[in-house]
Amino acid sequence: MCGICGFVSRRDIRLAQLKEMNDTMYHRGPDDSGEEIYGTGGGYSVGFAQRRLSILDLSVLGHQPMESADGRVSVVYNGEIYNFQELREEISDYPFRSNCDTEVIIAAYLKWGIDCVKRFNGMFAIALFDREDGKVYLIRDRIGKKPLYYWTDGENLVFASELKPIMACSGFEERIRRDVLSRYLYQQYINAPDSAYENVYKLEPGGILAFRQGKTEKWKYWEVGKVYAKRRANPAGSYEEAKGHLKELLRKATAARMIADVPLGAFLSGGYDSSLITAMAQESAAEPVKTFSIGFHEERYNEAKYARQVADYLGTNHTEMYIDEKQMFDLVESIPQYYDEPFADSSQIPSMLVAALAREKVTVVLSGDGGDEFYCGYNIYENVAQAQMLDIAGAAVHGLCHMPGVSRLGLADRLPFRVRVIAENRGKETKTQFGASNYIIRAKKMVRNDGKELPCHYETESGYQEKNWQIRRMLLDMDTYLPGDILCKVDRASMKYSLEARCPILDRDVMEYSYQIPHKFKFYKGDKKHILKDIAYDYIPKELLDRPKVGFGVPLDKWLRGPLKEQLLDYSQKDYLERQGIFDAAYVSDMIREYIRTGDGGPATGENYSKLSWSFFIFEQWYQRYHG
Repeated sequence: MCGICGFVSRRDIRLAQLKEMNDTMYHRGPDDSGEEIYGTGGGYSVGFAQRRLSILDLSVLGHQPMESADGRVSVVYNGEIYNFQELREEISDYPFRSNCDTEVIIAAYLKWGIDCVKRFNGMFAIALFDREDGKVYLIRDRIGKKPLYYWTDGENLVFASELKPIMACSGFEERIRRDVLSRYLYQQYINAPDSAYENVYKLEPGGILAFRQGKTEKWKYWEVGKVYAKRRANPAGSYEEAKGHLKELLRKATAARMIADVPLGAFLSGGYDSSLITAMAQESAAEPVKTFSIGFHEERYNEAKYARQVADYLGTNHTEMYIDEKQMFDLVESIPQYYDEPFADSSQIPSMLVAALAREKVTVVLSGDGGDEFYCGYNIYENVAQAQMLDIAGAAVHGLCHMPGVSRLGLADRLPFRVRVIAENRGKETKTQFGASNYIIRAKKMVRNDGKELPCHYETESGYQEKNWQIRRMLLDMDTYLPGDILCKVDRASMKYSLEARCPILDRDVMEYSYQIPHKFKFYKGDKKHILKDIAYDYIPKELLDRPKVGFGVPLDKWLRGPLKEQLLDYSQKDYLERQGIFDAAYVSDMIREYIRTGDGGPATGENYSKLSWSFFIFEQWYQRYHG
């Protein structure tokens, strides 16, 4: 685990500047650093740099950038290839000098070419320079566990694990993209391939970029919709078969992620996913697994007592810490430093706290990320199923409300909120993304975008060719919410403390097999995540796990109307916003003051001002950190 950065450029970028770029990511890799600049054709030079968090082969032999034995290939890399030992056996003729997976990447490329990535099972962001064809390749793992940004002006390319190295590169123009901001305010994150800056992109999950002398090629070697379509054609034959095979794949994935030359533990919330992964880790461990959870003094948010019960039952070496509001609040100012573009999922704050707790004792942790998206765990999936059943009735109501004469009566505005949401849900590309339309209207009105803007929803659903709305929404979340929000949150929260997080449920074989599991095994008679729960019950009594999902709670309204009130008011001053030139000064100023005065419109109207206000606050906090 580490951070990487570099360039392919005709600009005069010296080694000292490359080192300066690299050191902006010190937190991602405090154990070692390396920078190299190589010459190539056409007046270009290639710079590779890495900050290293040593996990495997702690010796100097794991130092990066790493070159092949024949000098043809150079690599910098962030992540883990969990099947590297198996691949190494297939490439036994290569003269290995180390015991680390980085060298296996090099040897695999020399044997199989760029298609070697299809053999990798892991989480990774790779930059590879092949002197033979003069190309630099950027490669990102299938589901987007590890981040990889790149900036191009058409002639030059700069890449990095985070935005900070790119911002530190000479020639970078910090032009903020206004067309993504309405979507950001609505979604609370910016999804690949977009970023907060013009000409800066995130390499998409499962993507490869090849750059040579100003020419760029991009393609995908793995894509959620295509892999799903292929795998579902060969479904598991029975529930027993599906459960048995999934269980074995999860056990194998968990065991593979326990290989490390440093202390290892697991996040344990007491929910199904983290409890199952912890149980499987404990099953194969030589000694009790170190587990970590945080608790809240406010009882309705507190799951620490449940995590403690699971830990006691499994016999783990458990550590818990109860946190108060002040501890969470004290981290607010650090958000833009480590999430270096606007990111407003407030659960990032408790995520940072549990990462800090774990880092006191371990360098690697296992997590249960991916269980909800792949096995139908979120409450929204129940709502989606209900919306599909009511869609025909919703179309009839929508038609009635828009009949000549009736529309002038304003009937649509007097409908109950839930009925109105179903009636308004007419977009064919966004059927599973229904919600309060006035919330989207407000997000759009906040930004001065001159009509050039990305839609707040992802208008891509027909690409999945799936009639079941639940499955379609799960696939959409795998493409958007999971990598753009959840995995980004965990990566930045853990790497803030130089902690590596590994996710067995996001193993390549586990993900691909999940597409072969019939949906009725995942959502069984209203029971979400049914097959995953059933596997968990093989390890842990049902009574220790069966309870409503809680999640991390952050008192946004209390903060925004309390200790953050004056800061929020300052950010929304008309004269400041007019000078900034990004938001509609009058509209935002009035909206924020109305929010502070009266609060949310509440679920009856669907006007959740706290979410929009927090997204706006985080943007302005980021803006002050990098542009103020």
